[in-house]
Amino acid sequence: MTSQENVGNRMLAGKCLCGAVQYAVADEFIYAANCHCSDCRRTTGSAFKPFAGIERERLSLTKGEDNLLIFGEETGHNVHCKTCGSLLYSVVRDGAFVHVTMGTLVDEPAIRPTQHIFVGSKAKWFTIADDLPQYEEHAAGGAD
Repeated sequence: MTSQENVGNRMLAGKCLCGAVQYAVADEFIYAANCHCSDCRRTTGSAFKPFAGIERERLSLTKGEDNLLIFGEETGHNVHCKTCGSLLYSVVRDGAFVHVTMGTLVDEPAIRPTQHIFVGSKAKWFTIADDLPQYEEHAAGGAD
């Protein structure tokens, strides 16, 4: 095993606000973005949702599977803790990927958001103050 494979096998811990639901996810995210769409704003109660995308099978629940609140369909839904309401991740891309809400990660991931998406519908009261690329909707090549 090479040192790069060792880095790739690192698992990150994540949890909801109350700790009733916990998960482990590989630190092998493919992309990360800040989503400004109205759905992400409403589900987080914030100006945008920082998320990191990875294949669905790379995330596993380690505690509280019986404490999940699922909103949506099997192939696309949000997963919350039903006790505290924290949004933990979204299942996207016909159920193949998850978008982990970066604020629920306990451990620091290697990836950082590289773009802002859906800025065409961002909150008018919020000003993006960094130099990351901005896309009116989906970014070319990935973060959706």
